[in-house]
Amino acid sequence: MIPEFLVTHSGGFHADELLSSVILTRLFPQARLIRSRAPEWLAPGADRIIYDVGGAYDPDARIFDHHQRGAPLRDDGQPYSSFGLIWKHYGRDYLAASGVPEAHVETIHGSFDASFVLPVDLVDNGALSPAVAGKLAGLTLPALLETLKPVFDETDPEADDHAFHAAFAIARSFVEARIAQSAAKLRAEALVHQAIVDAGEARILELPMGMPFRPAIVKAGADHLLFVVHPRDKDWCLTTIRRADEGFEARADLPAAWAGLTNGDLEAACGVKGASFCHNGRFVAAARTREAALAMAELAVDEAVSAGSVEVAAAE
Repeated sequence: MIPEFLVTHSGGFHADELLSSVILTRLFPQARLIRSRAPEWLAPGADRIIYDVGGAYDPDARIFDHHQRGAPLRDDGQPYSSFGLIWKHYGRDYLAASGVPEAHVETIHGSFDASFVLPVDLVDNGALSPAVAGKLAGLTLPALLETLKPVFDETDPEADDHAFHAAFAIARSFVEARIAQSAAKLRAEALVHQAIVDAGEARILELPMGMPFRPAIVKAGADHLLFVVHPRDKDWCLTTIRRADEGFEARADLPAAWAGLTNGDLEAACGVKGASFCHNGRFVAAARTREAALAMAELAVDEAVSAGSVEVAAAE
């Protein structure tokens, strides 16, 4: 039965029920969101889903709490919050309702759970401290959402509800954007894979537009690739390929002589008419035409080969 009510607790809020509400309201837009601790609302019924309150985890009765003794754990023993439980039971339907192709649903469900849902679960249960983020602790999503709570001496009796709905809109934006990015990466993977096939043994990968490319390059084992070229709105971009997901070290840097130069100065330094920009960090450059971007890429490859960068990249 399609629920008429989505019930969570009233008062102060945390990231887990906010994010759970994002999932459920997308699936059941006609349902009324109720924030209450009144017994009549917390009683199970065919007309409602109850989450982050209710004192039980009973999917058949559609109660998804995690505060009680014997609360559910993941297969690896890590705790769920209400967000993890709602994502476990409704996440795949949410993805389908969001337009994610069926072939990608399971992949995105798992990756979103591991990278987005699980950290929220752990923080909510006290199993992970935001302090591990160091100076960024206050900028983690759970911390930022909680800053939207009313201040302690707010006298408006409806302040908590107003703040909840304001925070809910922000939480929804993050979830939708993250899912959209994940879906886009999978779409890009097919395009990058075909470009790798077309490139053969060339050191330069040409793409039809800017897109996430490193995961597909790694998945394809294309260790020979050093640079990527693609069109932008009004020019062409030449970029390096990072060695790892974390950090900025590239398989090969752009030539040191280009660093920080633009237009005529860059043209003089590289000898390519149409060269327009090179970042001082030597990880991205631009050119006015495709031919200029490819010529710059060839020069960068030649320098990397002579400097021995290719051997290092091929050994990754």
